[in-house]
Amino acid sequence: MKTVLEEVKLVAEEVQPIAQEVFEHLHTHPEISWKEVETTKYLKEFLEREGFQVETFDDMTGLVVTVGTGKPCVGIRTDIDALWQEVDGHYQANHSCGHDAHMTLAIGALLVLKKLGIPEKGQLKVLFQPAEEKGTGALAFVDKGVVDDIDYLYGVHLRPKQEVGYGYSTPAILNGAARMLKGSIKGTDAHGARPHEGQNAIEVMALLVQAIRSIHVDPMVPHSAKMTMFQSGGDSANIIPGNGVFSIDVRAQTNEVIEKLLNQVKKSIDSIADMTGVKIEYNIIAEIAAAQVDETAVEIMAEAIKDTVGEEFLKPPVVTPGGEDFHYYTLKRPTVKATMLGLGCDLSPGLHHPSMTFNRDSLVTGIEILARAVIRTFEHEGK
Repeated sequence: MKTVLEEVKLVAEEVQPIAQEVFEHLHTHPEISWKEVETTKYLKEFLEREGFQVETFDDMTGLVVTVGTGKPCVGIRTDIDALWQEVDGHYQANHSCGHDAHMTLAIGALLVLKKLGIPEKGQLKVLFQPAEEKGTGALAFVDKGVVDDIDYLYGVHLRPKQEVGYGYSTPAILNGAARMLKGSIKGTDAHGARPHEGQNAIEVMALLVQAIRSIHVDPMVPHSAKMTMFQSGGDSANIIPGNGVFSIDVRAQTNEVIEKLLNQVKKSIDSIADMTGVKIEYNIIAEIAAAQVDETAVEIMAEAIKDTVGEEFLKPPVVTPGGEDFHYYTLKRPTVKATMLGLGCDLSPGLHHPSMTFNRDSLVTGIEILARAVIRTFEHEGK
């Protein structure tokens, strides 16, 4: 007689055609952050047809599926938004970060677990979270109390082939922290022949670039701060522009270092404003927490990977400078034991590339791994 873990593969293969259809729909109907209205509607209608209990929200997109009651509560989280970027000369919503695949993996795992009668005891919750690309969706779900009763939470993200090769998977993605700032310089325009009568926003920005490049924090922790946008001036070459707008991207591998780095950036902005006599205003438009993974959750995910593809295809946790708002769940609710599956799928040319593609045969592998991780977690908690 086959064990439940052995049955997962057969059931996942049965579910695969449905998962491919779901992926095709989601891939061709992308929606940007906080505007995933039709995506939420599609997911709700599909999941309700499959017999799942679905919770939506009156004031935001996204939804939550709940199966069973009581403890333990095991969760799967997927993001549902797309990026806004130029594709073949036109700006449009585009699933170049793999969220269409992540939704498909979560749905596939749900279908597999349903067919296997999981959970027998306890509760399974699947979070279809909006606005990951804005870094605000996870925080919104935290505020809604969605994760308050969750004991274990598993995420998933496709990995570029340079990081995790095809067929391989990692039980943890150690993302870095990030802060994105937008600001403006408010000075006075001047005639090109009379620079003393105004403030040159371009020169102010050059000073700020140099000041940011001179920041030093713990060299043992990867980090960076850099200007990512500056706009100033117009068509008239004989006008010295006093105003400009800018953005700054700040990143570090730990939550502690990101705060130190951000404070240094703020001091640099304030000192340049004082030195030049211009008003520089800025605000943080996005925040991403660094990964805080749980060792037990990582061990369970590693066993699920070995169950699915064999120990030889298990990669160690991957350290990556990219950000992911998934980690706010553990930062804001420390009782949640979490990790994120990194799925090798021959993804190229890279994440966020407008022509990103991957081997879709990997979908069934990811479905199996997630389903097995959930099953192993219930078994672990039932001991």
